[in-house]
Amino acid sequence: MLNETLLFGSLTIPNRVVFQPMEGCDCAEDGTPGELTVKKYMNAARSGAGLIWLEATAVCPEGRTNPRQMMLTRANLPAFRKLVSDMRRTAMEETGIRPAIFIQLTHSGRQSIVPMIAYRHPLYEATRPVTDANIVSDEYLSTLPALYAETAKLAVEAGFDGVDVKSCHGYLFQELLSSFTRPGNYGGSFENRTRLYIDSIRAVKAALPKDFPIVTRLSVSDVIPYPYGFGTDKDGNLDLTEPDRLIGMLVDEGISMLNVTLGNPYYNSFVNRPYRAPAGAPETPDVGLKRFEDVEKHIKTLFPSLPLVGSGLSFYRADLMERAESQLARGICDLVGFGRMTLAYPTFYRDWLAGRFDPKKACVACSKCTGLMRAKCVSGCAVFNEYYRNLYKEKVECKK
Repeated sequence: MLNETLLFGSLTIPNRVVFQPMEGCDCAEDGTPGELTVKKYMNAARSGAGLIWLEATAVCPEGRTNPRQMMLTRANLPAFRKLVSDMRRTAMEETGIRPAIFIQLTHSGRQSIVPMIAYRHPLYEATRPVTDANIVSDEYLSTLPALYAETAKLAVEAGFDGVDVKSCHGYLFQELLSSFTRPGNYGGSFENRTRLYIDSIRAVKAALPKDFPIVTRLSVSDVIPYPYGFGTDKDGNLDLTEPDRLIGMLVDEGISMLNVTLGNPYYNSFVNRPYRAPAGAPETPDVGLKRFEDVEKHIKTLFPSLPLVGSGLSFYRADLMERAESQLARGICDLVGFGRMTLAYPTFYRDWLAGRFDPKKACVACSKCTGLMRAKCVSGCAVFNEYYRNLYKEKVECKK
């Protein structure tokens, strides 16, 4: 199953393995891929993965999570074009395949360098205080679809195969989905809360060549109680009534692939990145992993023709490939996504194909890569990569 091709519009994705978008915080100040960024994506090109999904790329300077977040502009377009070209050439020379390469477009909202929030959120603000002055205006929000469209046009020029209009993990579009208490054009009703997301998809579609793939990575549920979370009831249980309605709208608007995620890593990281935590964690990894499977199976049942990327697999380590094959065989998803694993062991799929997969090299689900991001450092595997391991000791452990 893992080795099967997937026909996706005019593209042929050579296998079902997806390298998920993983921010490295290692670009130049103008958003150009830096040395560490390029190294990561060249490793991805050598991996044999059929689909490489580039990390969050801000559509405007004020929407960046950090000063070194990726950002595609007219000025640095040649650097992106070179990266995509080099990735394709390396993949063909070393693996014999042409991977599909997507780029993820984002506005970081509450997690921007200066927070830009949809509404006041007491749960999120317990760790990052803001004021009413941080609430973005309707006027500002109305300018964003054009910025998404412009960046999407640059992505086509750079040679990408698809554009992701991102709505996940508590960033701006995702937070708007739960803006039940916000007045104006972007809050309150379902139509208002989804307005900016849908308007941006429409703007991107209008700006791109006919049938160019527009995809999305969506937090199907924030797993945060209503009225502060999308896709959840007042007790914090999943309520997929609105997510189902939204996915139907996304399909109608031309979204051709859904990359499923859950939760918000800034608030409940154990949801979307189950980890080997000490006793007393809010839930066991088995609960989170089952939640992923249940949600993905639910979506595939309702939308069987919508290609679905599954998530949460990096936790499985020694059982990684068997679990991935099982999910594909059971029809839970159409492609299997790996995030942290790609930082720890980027050649895991290629090694598996060659019969030399080594579970001792696999991600240990410790979330130190995320710890580096929280410490405002470049991010990578702090277990198996000496550079990031030393950085973690210096910037994280010594501050405890």
